[in-house]
Amino acid sequence: MKTQNLFYNEMNEPLAARLRPQTLDEIIGQQHLIGPGKVLRKMVESDRIPSMIFWGPPGVGKTTLASVIARMTRASFVDFSAVTSGIKEIKEVMKRAEEAVEMGDRTILFIDEIHRFNKAQQDAFLPFVEKGSIILIGATTENPSFEVNGALLSRCKVFVLKQLTAEDIVELLKRAITDPRAFPGKTIDIDEKDLYFIANFSNGDARMALSTLEMVVLNGEEKDDHITVRSELIEEITSKKSLLYDKKGEEHYNIISALHKSMRNSDPDAAVYWLARMLEAGEDPLYVARRIIRFASEDIGMADPRALQIAVAAYEASHYIGMPECSVNLTEAVLYMSMAPKSNSAYMAYERARSDAMRMLDEPVPLVIRNAPTGLMKDLGYGDGYQYAHDTEEKLTNMQCLPDSLKDKVYYEPVDQGLERQISERLKQIKDWKKKHQ
Repeated sequence: MKTQNLFYNEMNEPLAARLRPQTLDEIIGQQHLIGPGKVLRKMVESDRIPSMIFWGPPGVGKTTLASVIARMTRASFVDFSAVTSGIKEIKEVMKRAEEAVEMGDRTILFIDEIHRFNKAQQDAFLPFVEKGSIILIGATTENPSFEVNGALLSRCKVFVLKQLTAEDIVELLKRAITDPRAFPGKTIDIDEKDLYFIANFSNGDARMALSTLEMVVLNGEEKDDHITVRSELIEEITSKKSLLYDKKGEEHYNIISALHKSMRNSDPDAAVYWLARMLEAGEDPLYVARRIIRFASEDIGMADPRALQIAVAAYEASHYIGMPECSVNLTEAVLYMSMAPKSNSAYMAYERARSDAMRMLDEPVPLVIRNAPTGLMKDLGYGDGYQYAHDTEEKLTNMQCLPDSLKDKVYYEPVDQGLERQISERLKQIKDWKKKHQ
């Protein structure tokens, strides 16, 4: 409970505290948990709250969600820090919680950074969680499978909170500049592109975004209760230049196109430059990683199948460590794609096949390669004449697998690049063998 005195002023609280949501509907993001009909919302609305662990990156609303749950379920909310508290403090809180139970009250004990507690400290909660003296809500940025001991974890439901998107953060900032609790009596003038800049700068952390907004508003140009925030001020406060890059506009597509075409043209220097332009302007590294994965199959494909493995590994690395550390993982992938032999044969094969598939959606599967799990299907000829390639010395058969109307149609045409040169030779051997044994 907050203790006020003659000198207390609510405006002295950080903006994030002044705007802390009071209901689930006010929370930005996490709709996979608290959207209409979702599991956590249903638990809260039915007032059946288990002990739980919130796992997610900083600033996504773990503390906020716990306090809203406490408010909606009419429980006392005790905010407990794993950084500053020991077993002595744990026992004192547990004693008060048990006294509250005797009075018919419930206590939600919120433990921020629960992964910082050692095993003995975590074990101290076990009997109280088991008895129901407390509803434990732990928050952690680390994987609870490794950082929370098994006995406690088995008694808690784990909910994974997702990083907020730039759009989520912008929605939050727009709400902040119009909410009377934020800057009472003031009108704030700030461009939407600057809100996106703050959102990208915060890297999914709502608390950081609101702190940055508060700082730029307090240092904006004020005249007659009207505050104007200019881009130059935001750049000065964040010590980061606002690059020409609109994640939702034309420049976004121009630069991703430049990256793709630089890699296709085997120009590693240009590719790394365009990569840096996107990442330093706040682009989601996972978006870039997804584009690299596409490139690996579309423009390299069978010429170097390992390119796809490296692209996927870069995506996973970016997911695990985020910006700015993952910039070097993406750089490694971009350099590999740029220098790898190029082939669009996989892309072209699919496009040719797709064209026929769309025109001939009702073409029946040849009987010889149909499955025959029932007697009736066998009687109808399903699987008749099927040849099992592994039973042959060459591991090849002359069985026709395309529909009659597409017999001898060619979709895959390998190029003379990288590993695909060998694949081309192997394909020629296969076709020559099948022609000989028709």
